[in-house]
Amino acid sequence: MHITRLRLQNWRNFVDVDIPLARRNFIIGPNASGKSNLLDAIRFLRDVAQGGLQQALTIRGGMSKVRSLSAGNTPGMLIEVDLGDDQAKRQWQYTLAIRREPKGSHRSLVTSERVVDADGNILILRPDKNDQSDDLRLTQTFLEQVTANASFREIPEFLASIHYLHLVPQLVRYGEEIGGKHLQGDPFGQGFLEQIAATSEKRRAERLRQIGKQIHQVLPQFDENIMLCRDDAGRPHLEVRVNHWRKRAARQREDQLSDGTLRLIGLLWLLRDTGGPMLLEEPELSLQSDVVRQLAPMFASAQRRRARQILVTTHSVDLLQEPGIAPHEVLIVNPQRGGSTVRSGAQDESALELARHGCSVGDMLHAKAISMAGAQLPLRP
Repeated sequence: MHITRLRLQNWRNFVDVDIPLARRNFIIGPNASGKSNLLDAIRFLRDVAQGGLQQALTIRGGMSKVRSLSAGNTPGMLIEVDLGDDQAKRQWQYTLAIRREPKGSHRSLVTSERVVDADGNILILRPDKNDQSDDLRLTQTFLEQVTANASFREIPEFLASIHYLHLVPQLVRYGEEIGGKHLQGDPFGQGFLEQIAATSEKRRAERLRQIGKQIHQVLPQFDENIMLCRDDAGRPHLEVRVNHWRKRAARQREDQLSDGTLRLIGLLWLLRDTGGPMLLEEPELSLQSDVVRQLAPMFASAQRRRARQILVTTHSVDLLQEPGIAPHEVLIVNPQRGGSTVRSGAQDESALELARHGCSVGDMLHAKAISMAGAQLPLRP
């Protein structure tokens, strides 16, 4: 199952957008157009499913931080997703609308929550009569309540399986020294080494072996053998052998590896993981162009092998060079004065014409998205 459609109203940069999603999605556009905020709408639903509505809002600074600056006098916001597979475009539809109380304690309340199944049957429609007699119930969604979501449990389980990664190499290297509380879902990789260590020994060894082979193909100086070891204090470390002018290869740990190498290892580990949709922000950072050109085929391979949906934000022309990228897999975010818009590459006739002739559409779509930055007024996130 994957997200086949995403609708946003008054969410950050977006006043009203309705976006079709493919199994693999490349999100492009100028800085401050809303690419990251589009991914964050999906993360928000994951956080609601995992920890509840109020916690998901608190993480983001409250309703005032996520409601669009272009919403005007329109109160509240809405997120709606269609969930389906390759056989059925929609198995479920989940809608969540919330707003802040104008008076009193200014609580964030559910103003609409709806679940529709594949046959169009409405299983949940809130507020219901119980909500009307006890508005404290509206501080929670049914998504987060196991006693209320039995008839659509598949939805919260799917949303809770969404994984976001924007690995920060410094947190991987010095996470122990930095300490502090890990953010929900560990989006920046502070506990990445602990995550590897917690994997069963057999599975970990096999995944590191496969990753080592791929690393060696793009970085021949690295030996194929990547290992997990522990120091005297029991803390986990990655160890890689690096070939050089001496006969015996040198051993390097994560604190000696480049940012690009660490990010690539983290990305390859995640691509071999199981779970729901995978959200990636600018995976090309710190990687040389030859490596970046191989990312799109890696995503396609992982999507086929693990049946995972992948959404990627990028500024990289190299990443979009892959001829196999179809127009409908590219989403173009365009900043406008009244709120950013999103359109599919399948709506671009020149891109479709190039695709019919077997050419890459990535370069052209990327150039168009960048040209928008000079013509339009970017909005604050």
